[in-house]
Amino acid sequence: MMSLHPKIIDLTLDRVWRLLAALDHPERDLPPVIHLAGTNGKGSTQAMIRAGLEAAGQSVHAYTSPHLVRFHERIRVAGDLIDESALSAALDECWHANGGDQITYFEITTCAAFLAFARTRADVTLLETGLGGRLDATNVVETPALTILTPISYDHQQYLGETLTEIAGEKAGILKRGVPCIVGPQDGEALEAIEARAARLGAPLLAYGQHWHVWEERGRLVYQDETGLLDLPLPNLPGPHQIANAGAALAALRHLGHDEAACEAAVTRADWPARMQRLRRGPLAKAAPEAELWLDGGHNPAAGEALADLLEHMPRRPTHLICGMLNTKDVSGYLRPLARVVDSLTAVSIPDAPATLSADQTAEAGSAVGLASSTAPDVSSALDTIIARDPAARVLICGSLYLAGTVLRDNG
Repeated sequence: MMSLHPKIIDLTLDRVWRLLAALDHPERDLPPVIHLAGTNGKGSTQAMIRAGLEAAGQSVHAYTSPHLVRFHERIRVAGDLIDESALSAALDECWHANGGDQITYFEITTCAAFLAFARTRADVTLLETGLGGRLDATNVVETPALTILTPISYDHQQYLGETLTEIAGEKAGILKRGVPCIVGPQDGEALEAIEARAARLGAPLLAYGQHWHVWEERGRLVYQDETGLLDLPLPNLPGPHQIANAGAALAALRHLGHDEAACEAAVTRADWPARMQRLRRGPLAKAAPEAELWLDGGHNPAAGEALADLLEHMPRRPTHLICGMLNTKDVSGYLRPLARVVDSLTAVSIPDAPATLSADQTAEAGSAVGLASSTAPDVSSALDTIIARDPAARVLICGSLYLAGTVLRDNG
């Protein structure tokens, strides 16, 4: 498929529309769609919504990206990861229908997901954008049941624009005429762009701080909207930032008419790997039996802030980063907030990632923001060095979903 990929990624829907037409428009036969976009929190919010819907007895298709270990993670058909035969059949059909024309990897695989979803009964389809919104390959459903915008911040500026207004305008491109949109916490500049597009389309907004509120109180999650108040356990996905993600998920479930039991399942049963995931088993855990090992794939400044906030709220313990990042990311912006709460950074390159920063480059960025920084040839070597001097440390492996995928694959 990569042989069909344009040499330069140009955001457009033309290739997707052409292929969908050749496939007889499977996007028109999907179960009711909930479409999510945003910079951070899309995956966690989708995972919570899916947990709530499934607890209510509904069958759910879900599309997300990127995958961590296996491509199949991207396509969940009626609750289960797509099997190899169904995936191969869908991709083969897309390949032949495309006829050798240029198309990106994400575009053709998104069309394959639509084929699989359209041919299997389900109650709801959850679609997560890959990049942006307006020109994202998922943005081809004429009338979704609901759209959701999670927090928007700086990322992918080379494609989406240099200002929050431009980025939010692109993300808000998933809004559709007359279709309600759940809006998570936003910077004022981003919210203005969202409200402007919503007004042009007559799309009702259900916005955080206006139509719904969520907060932590005495170790519980409290959610309130115009229909009442929910007193729920804290999300099982760790971190203060998951409170806002849970709020968006709850707003969606409440809008769709689901009860408190579904809402509680949303915050207590969500499964979303590599988002502050505790590593308790495998070779890495065995190599550091006294240490506390965590894995997170966040990779932009907002993710760095969220991680720093979480670490500040955790019991005090010597904390060290093992970090690898791509050269398309704002490395200094990501590391700067973490510098105030961790003791050291060991930089690694991401295996098999052509766009990886070298370990030296990441370490240099760490030093520039005040982190005691060094390098290691790989994650295992980095962990050995940290544990040799601090066996009971907290170690966070972070900086990229691609690095997280490598760790999960190698750690078993």
